Amino acid sequence: MTAETSFERLHGFRRDQVTLATWRSSPFNRWAFQNASELVPSAEIAAGEVPPEEPVRDLDGLLSQQVTLGEHGPETVGDFLKRSDTDALTVMKGGRIVGDWLAPHMEFGARHLIFSISKSVTAIIAGILEGEGVLDPEAPVTAYVPEAANSAYGDATVRHVLDMVVSVDIEESYTDPDSAYGRYRKATLWNPGGGTESLFSFLMSLPRLPEPHGQTFRYRSPNSDLLGIILERATGQRFADLMRERLWRPLEARSAAAITVDMVGQARTAGGISVTPRDLARIGEMMRQGGTANGRRIVPEAWVRDTVATGGDRNAWRRGTMLFLLPGGRYRNKWYQTGDGAFCGIGIHGQWLYVDPEAEVVIAKMSSQPEPVDDTLDQEIVAFLKALSAMV
Repeated sequence: MTAETSFERLHGFRRDQVTLATWRSSPFNRWAFQNASELVPSAEIAAGEVPPEEPVRDLDGLLSQQVTLGEHGPETVGDFLKRSDTDALTVMKGGRIVGDWLAPHMEFGARHLIFSISKSVTAIIAGILEGEGVLDPEAPVTAYVPEAANSAYGDATVRHVLDMVVSVDIEESYTDPDSAYGRYRKATLWNPGGGTESLFSFLMSLPRLPEPHGQTFRYRSPNSDLLGIILERATGQRFADLMRERLWRPLEARSAAAITVDMVGQARTAGGISVTPRDLARIGEMMRQGGTANGRRIVPEAWVRDTVATGGDRNAWRRGTMLFLLPGGRYRNKWYQTGDGAFCGIGIHGQWLYVDPEAEVVIAKMSSQPEPVDDTLDQEIVAFLKALSAMV
């Protein structure tokens, strides 16, 4: 009999049980989401010379406060964090870190995969490049990627890609390895059997739906990978370098980030970014501050205002499939407007970056929920974040 290792004692399973076939499944995801670069090739995004991170701060009495969410009875904040498989929570108020909460298996300062909040981060880079005059959101995709002419994106604009209103024929079938989405994940090296088709080749093969672009909000992750390619074509730089130079160092992020890459090093900008909870919260705070951080303008104020307050087609949102989550919401530049003044980035398995400008609160929630999507729990999380924001 093999002796139990310290890894097993901490996590409850062996390291060799975490593979490309299991890493997004519970309980293995609790470790894998903090160590994606051990499983999928990744590029590092280095931080600059910054002050050391302050030590962890407890959330004081907030954890014992009660919330009532949906049909679930009253429970404490701490109990909900555990019930929703939270790995880490960081709360900021008025630009100051109020406190952190960490699950036993999450170390302070560890990186965590943020899944589709990566889309929101990628769009920030697009906003910066737009402000520099390098990227035109109204230009056709083919102005940057001529090879897209015969794909679903052949008559789409960059704006269509940014706002998820491309009429592209693919479903987000997260749990079906034999679907087109399963093929997509192989192309990103996230599923077994990858390495025969690049992410770019996959994107260029996507067919178009008959409906005109711009009419319906369709949440399709490949759009955001194409956005990363557009940014690289517009600048001649790899995405990891763009993020380091345009966002990560100006933000004064305290830790290196990482992004998964495919067989030829193409970044998975739709969902492959890993950051620490506090650095994720710093992104939210920069957006709350209208695009500034550390007294420095990072993103144009007009772009931030359009993204989080005024832009987005409400009718396209209403025709989409996420109306149940944010009935008064909109979607702009890969950020969600909630309809009550707050805005957020959202990732599967329970990743949230929630910003309430009126309350001056930013909440970063990282999780390892067993299911990629849990509609009922997502609705409870929206209510929870709103309630927590009011408590801080």
